[in-house]
Amino acid sequence: MFVITGPSGVGKGTLIRELLARVPELRLSVSATTRAPRQGERDGLDYHFLTAEDFERRVRAGEFLEHATYSGNRYGTLRSELERTTGGGAPAVLEIEVQGARQVRAAMPDAVAVFIAPPSREALRARLVGRGTDTPEQIDARLGTAARELAAQAEFAHVVVNDRLEDAVDELVSIVRGAGERRACAGMAAPASNLEGQTEPAEERP
Repeated sequence: MFVITGPSGVGKGTLIRELLARVPELRLSVSATTRAPRQGERDGLDYHFLTAEDFERRVRAGEFLEHATYSGNRYGTLRSELERTTGGGAPAVLEIEVQGARQVRAAMPDAVAVFIAPPSREALRARLVGRGTDTPEQIDARLGTAARELAAQAEFAHVVVNDRLEDAVDELVSIVRGAGERRACAGMAAPASNLEGQTEPAEERP
């Protein structure tokens, strides 16, 4: 599992789209949220849009792997969505907030977490303004949250600065492919170690 996190407006969505195009075996897990859909967003494809009451009911039922509150709205990863995404054995990509990334890391230590950082605070503000989806007050609130999130980037083994898109995509692809190769090597090494001292073929499980 690959967890992509970082401040709002840093370009996580764009990087993930490029990553999925370059590494097509990955599957994106669709998050749930209580915020209203933006123009062009589709339920079940961009987000699972839930009412606040339905979201809270699912939290109490333990249906979320992780969940967090961001800028007055709730976001989370449904366990059922993750099971659907990884059902065919495909590795999943999660685009989540820093709070949620911490929860996933605690629950699934083998998950590969990547923090996406902006080249500067000024660049982040320019991107938030350029999106045209937030009021000046909302932008200030997002930047306040971003300052706290940027202070947490040292918690993550992988940090990608999204300055030039092409360079950031290359670095993200390298991290993902490198993790896959290490796991493949570990999987090949395990059976060999089990054969040490073995004199008879092991029985297969029924």
